[in-house]
Amino acid sequence: MFYVYAIYNLLHQKIYIGQTYDLDKRISEHNNINNLEHTYTRKFGPGWKLIYKEKLSTRAEALKREKQLKSYQGRLFIKKLITVA
Repeated sequence: MFYVYAIYNLLHQKIYIGQTYDLDKRISEHNNINNLEHTYTRKFGPGWKLIYKEKLSTRAEALKREKQLKSYQGRLFIKKLITVA
């Protein structure tokens, strides 16, 4: 199983959308300022909170859905979740 997810940093009001097979590990990596792999999330420091997740069967499906969420309409959908939370 794979996950497509969106995380939000309230302090900097930034959104990150990604996909992974281990969601808990990935969120932890985003919040680890010593992690060199995630330069976008690292530059805003810790404080990333999961605001959306979706479970998919294959990586191909996850990549396709990630691309949809990164589109204009997808980002509007994610931003609505932030105002609700």
